[in-house]
Amino acid sequence: MGPLSGVRVLELGSFIAGPFAGQLLADYGAEVIKIEPPRTGDPMRRWGITKDGESLWWPAIARNKKSVTVDLRGERGQRLVRDLVSNCDVVLENFRPGTMARWGLSYESLRAVNPGVVVVHVSGFGQTGPSAGHAGFGSVAEAVGGIRYTTGSPDDTPARSGISLGDSLAALFAVIGTLAALAERGRGGEGQEVDVAIYEAVFALMESMLADFHVGGVMRTRSGSVLPGVAPSNVYPTADDAEVVIAANADSVFTRLVEAMGRPELAADPRYATHQARGEAMAELDGLIADWTSTRKSGDLVGLLQEHGVPVGMINTAATILHDAHFAARDMILWRRNGNGTELPMNGIVPKFSRTPGEIDRTGPRLGADTDTVLTTLAGVDDAELATLRADGVI
Repeated sequence: MGPLSGVRVLELGSFIAGPFAGQLLADYGAEVIKIEPPRTGDPMRRWGITKDGESLWWPAIARNKKSVTVDLRGERGQRLVRDLVSNCDVVLENFRPGTMARWGLSYESLRAVNPGVVVVHVSGFGQTGPSAGHAGFGSVAEAVGGIRYTTGSPDDTPARSGISLGDSLAALFAVIGTLAALAERGRGGEGQEVDVAIYEAVFALMESMLADFHVGGVMRTRSGSVLPGVAPSNVYPTADDAEVVIAANADSVFTRLVEAMGRPELAADPRYATHQARGEAMAELDGLIADWTSTRKSGDLVGLLQEHGVPVGMINTAATILHDAHFAARDMILWRRNGNGTELPMNGIVPKFSRTPGEIDRTGPRLGADTDTVLTTLAGVDDAELATLRADGVI
């Protein structure tokens, strides 16, 4: 009974950007019906690290969803989807622009059967503009949107994060757009289109990059583990070969840090007394702090700095997160069994709701697990037609 209980979403598409948005909506209680190609399904079923032939990501990215197999490339399958749309609040798709229209599933055709439907498009470059028709995976959108140029070491080529950042950002904006459109529909009763471009989702995070260059004459670029002029805020070593991030660039926080270090005089030292001075002396200051942190074990160091009110955190890995008491206390590691019976941990639900918390009722379903039920209850298909559709490969 999450906050989106009663909202029905038809998810079309594959891989990450669209399906991750569908996962989040399902986390919040929406009924998410995932349409997959018969026989093959979403490639995410076999993507990444696998066990017993199933992706270890699939149980999470498809959790709480219903799987319905429909061949979208044929007229009969397209008619089934239009029939389903008449009973849905949201259609979420991440095909290349123009694909839905070629299949007779344009916004206009869907609106004709359901004027209140919200159609959410997720694509590399958006539904309009000179690049709209180009293929665009999240990695390319990260480059175009500007984040790759600012990621990594200044002495190396642009780096990427070890996750599908662009796709995930687009999914977040898709959820935001969906919720905003549903809120507006609640006032007027009419749906609309929501156009999410992955490169724009990336670009939205780029802060004052354009103004810094155009007005300030500064090209923001790769700076490794620091931000130029912001110190101390870096990664520091510990005596037990771990690493911690300490962020003490504000005057008051820096004072608390040097008190924890047993060097309170540094707060009044002209070389470090102001934000600007610390930025100019970044390398020297980071050296002083690293010399100190490297003499202490990570747990003791984190505890000491927390006692002094200094923002600090471990550089966590999967191994350390699995044993982190705070993650566990906030239900951020959820243990569930996949379709093969393997118990596995998955990321918890974000954010937390005080009255209508989300829940994981099921992990990613087997292909077509809900085809018959959904098509009979929402598209008016009887048993005889189901048999014919299955025999003809439509479902």
